[in-house]
Amino acid sequence: MTARPGVLAGVAALLLAFTPAASAQDQPDQPPLPGLPQSAEIQLKLQRDGSLSVAEAISVPNGATMNRRVPLKTPAAHHRDRVYRLRDVVLEGSGSAQLDGDVFTAHLTEGTSILRYTVDGAVSADEGGVEHVTWPLAGGWDTELKLVRASFAAPRIPTAVDCVAGPDGSGTHCGAAQIDHAGLTRFSQQNLPAGQRMSATVELPPGTVPANAKLVPSATIGGAFVRTPPVIAAWWGFAAVLVVAAVLVWLTRRRDARPGEPLPVELLSPDGEFASPDGVLPGHVATVTTGRASPVDLAATVLDLVVRNYLWVSAEDTGWRLTRRNPADEHLTVFERAVFAVVLPDGEDSVTLAELRRRRIDIGQVRDALHADVVRNGWFSQPPSRRLGRLGRAGIRVVFYGLFLTVLLAFTVGYAQLGVIVMLAGAAAVVASALLPARRSSGRLLRRRLCGLGERLALTTAKSLAKPERELVFSRGLPYALALGELGAWTSIFAELKHPPPLYWCEAEVPIGRAGEFAAALAGAFAAARRGRLFTDAGSTG
Repeated sequence: MTARPGVLAGVAALLLAFTPAASAQDQPDQPPLPGLPQSAEIQLKLQRDGSLSVAEAISVPNGATMNRRVPLKTPAAHHRDRVYRLRDVVLEGSGSAQLDGDVFTAHLTEGTSILRYTVDGAVSADEGGVEHVTWPLAGGWDTELKLVRASFAAPRIPTAVDCVAGPDGSGTHCGAAQIDHAGLTRFSQQNLPAGQRMSATVELPPGTVPANAKLVPSATIGGAFVRTPPVIAAWWGFAAVLVVAAVLVWLTRRRDARPGEPLPVELLSPDGEFASPDGVLPGHVATVTTGRASPVDLAATVLDLVVRNYLWVSAEDTGWRLTRRNPADEHLTVFERAVFAVVLPDGEDSVTLAELRRRRIDIGQVRDALHADVVRNGWFSQPPSRRLGRLGRAGIRVVFYGLFLTVLLAFTVGYAQLGVIVMLAGAAAVVASALLPARRSSGRLLRRRLCGLGERLALTTAKSLAKPERELVFSRGLPYALALGELGAWTSIFAELKHPPPLYWCEAEVPIGRAGEFAAALAGAFAAARRGRLFTDAGSTG
């Protein structure tokens, strides 16, 4: 009986699949030639520098061609691609082979050809140092391979081996994959369909060769957010800047929270005029010292307008009355004119404290003018009521710039986390702006001088002043005593004199002892008016 050709081919394939190939140590550069047409014999040798030398012998049937296309960038875990690099490509036989970017192609014509090349990037190491050598033994062919056999040699004996065959993503094991008694790893697979791959992974002990696998972010949205060395360096740089900024903010807030020692202050200038530190007004005192405005600011300002002859004070059976004495002029600040308008709006010439107490006073405009004053004088970098300064407003813009940059990088070159870092930097600037004190160094110095002024008002004796100076010093110092909480001490100092100075801004029959009573009533009137429409305080400068 005559055997059919198909049966003979099948028997020959089985014999070849289980026939040992020549040892790689015996023939390191010459793979065995295929015994079947349309088959491949592959020899891999891992060099001590981590490169993988590959020699493929491919048998092409008469009158046919075989083409192979191997992508050198393949998907890996965690939104990454694994990149192989081929070099030293040599083709012995008929056909051609070439590298085109991230793709290796080969075109073979009839006969047996030997394809040699070196692979970089095939060795990876896990966290324990165990190394894995991975390479597609066969794949990307446009024709079926009747038989694929391969051998793998390494400087040390492998500890495990794995081989899969079939379509991309399948986990079907190869026909054979084993480590022989000599430490050589062998693989074989029959009837590999066109377009399917045969891929081998060999596990080696730690430190066998240097790991050289190259992973790059994949060209996807997820890959755009993968941490790469530049991104990691940017995160570390951002963290360092954040720590330095946090320390600076903490030091600045700590310095601002400590008033420091009071500085000595003189009540009279060399030419005999009453002089406040840096020209500060009584209405500025609370904002400069505490960072918060209060009804006392308004009361002290009104009292200052009284002693400067813009308002007249008279005592009535029903209480105290304020009367317009001079119009608000250019010598008053915007803040003082705003307070003047609150007390005596257009069309009114006088008001009692009882009437003032019952008013629902809208003093938001007064507060804004007050804050504009402290900024204009250079004591604050921004209005104390404003939580965000220039740094914060710039930070908000940077957040939106970072958002735009994140989207742009995610859809173009990757490294989208750089945009995230920019957004976080903007957010950090906003937080820092909210935490940084608005009070400048000149404001801190003025605060110390105001503390010194408070001590001077409490410790001054009337007898230490010349008689002609007492009237001026008492009246001009009275609003500051009210603002600094030294009203009782200041009035008692002059009330004990045998001949107290007259109150030129009040009815003659009102004794000096009642000056403190009037000032306290004035503060009480504004505090009561605050309950009608809540006084919007400036908030903390911290």
